[in-house]
Amino acid sequence: MSTERFDIRHAPAPRESFRLLYISKSKFGGDWNSTAHTHSCTELFYCLSGEGQFYLAGQLFPVKPDDMVIVNPQVEHTELSLNASPLEYIVLGVASMEFLFSKADTNYAIFNCRENRERMVTLLHMLLAEADRSLDGCETVCQDLLEVLLIWLVRCTTISLQLEEAAPTENRECAEIKRYLDTNYREDISLDLLAELAHLNKYYLAHTFQREYGISPITYLNRRRIEESKHMLGNTGYSLAQISELMGFSSPSYFSQCFRKAEGLTPNEYRRQVRQGQRPAPSKRHEV
Repeated sequence: MSTERFDIRHAPAPRESFRLLYISKSKFGGDWNSTAHTHSCTELFYCLSGEGQFYLAGQLFPVKPDDMVIVNPQVEHTELSLNASPLEYIVLGVASMEFLFSKADTNYAIFNCRENRERMVTLLHMLLAEADRSLDGCETVCQDLLEVLLIWLVRCTTISLQLEEAAPTENRECAEIKRYLDTNYREDISLDLLAELAHLNKYYLAHTFQREYGISPITYLNRRRIEESKHMLGNTGYSLAQISELMGFSSPSYFSQCFRKAEGLTPNEYRRQVRQGQRPAPSKRHEV
């Protein structure tokens, strides 16, 4: 008889604040519409098969089987597949965490994990199966599997992790949606899109956002646009139609309606008061 014993002499690291938001498996088809977009969370793509390209912050990078693509929050990206060899991949969305890469000014990276394919694919399929079954305790199991995956990544690459502490009283999903609105307010945004980004029912999202901030997501979006439009009205010669389009409003009339509701006067009246010195010229609001 022979025995090998390994004593664990150190206490495990404390449970961290990051968490798994979602996991999905996708394969390109002829109906796939690839559109550049951003997320308020970090995404990790593992390419199972196929070939294609990833659009990352204005550049195209080739991807092949066993490539791990890591995209930090608010980095514009999308996937492009080769029709002859469609991409198939698993993607994880992780909240309250960013990766730090060897280049300080880089917010994305691609690593090939072929040497660790067996353990990576096994772990990812365990995550998929656990999330699909949704049995008691699946959230804990998925979080544990995520932490194992991240430890492996840090061990076999040059990356490290940076955690983002959210305010303990602030709902994380709502905080992420608020940050998304602050950054992407010029885009065409609907409650359905926000619910998809947050992976929540849209009615639940609207109710929770209202409870957190005292305002609905769409009203917050419009107020964010109004604040930016006030700068343009007071400091530029753009027409109402141009400002309306630049700020993401569906039409000049809807822009005027929202502006009047928020400020108590029309955009033209506001512009006239600024030019007559009755109001200070608004400064440019800093991006959040």
